[in-house]
Amino acid sequence: MRELGHEFVARDLSDDQLVALIAALRIELEDAREAAPRERAFSLDEVRITIPTLEEMGERQIFADSVVSGRANPMGFAAQFWREDDVACMRVTFGKAFEGAPERAHGGVVAALLDEVMGLMNAIYGAMAFTGQLDITYHAPTPIGQPVEARARLTRSDDRKRFVEATLHADDVLVASAKALFITIDRPTFVEQRSGED
Repeated sequence: MRELGHEFVARDLSDDQLVALIAALRIELEDAREAAPRERAFSLDEVRITIPTLEEMGERQIFADSVVSGRANPMGFAAQFWREDDVACMRVTFGKAFEGAPERAHGGVVAALLDEVMGLMNAIYGAMAFTGQLDITYHAPTPIGQPVEARARLTRSDDRKRFVEATLHADDVLVASAKALFITIDRPTFVEQRSGED
């Protein structure tokens, strides 16, 4: 489905091809809608997340539905992530569906990637947290169709506040950098908010 999205954006389909594609997809959509809704319940044990090293990662899926790192999400980037000691890392090749200016990734998808890699720092340090502030500097165009790698590190902690910095490189070129403030939340409160409890 992800590949179809990128090819759809990258190709000039005729009206006949579009009509045929829409008809085929409507059938598949109806079949999908007939499946049972998926439950996404969380418990205190399930939110204890550890970030593996690149060697440990393998085919393991931690955030399968994430729009950034979930390979099960056809709308997402399917970025690979891992840790190197106390550094969080992510690698992705943006497809045509994430293009902003010609041959350049949209700034919003770059921001999402940096936010996600910085958020991994909370898991590395055993905390649950939400983004409170995100500041991004775009240094150069982020390419489409070429691997880019993001790296984040914790720079400071102050009570519930976690300050994180990140960089994004295409080969040796710095294309973006970011600073973020995350606010930690205790695990029971996180689970209660996820389940809609008071």
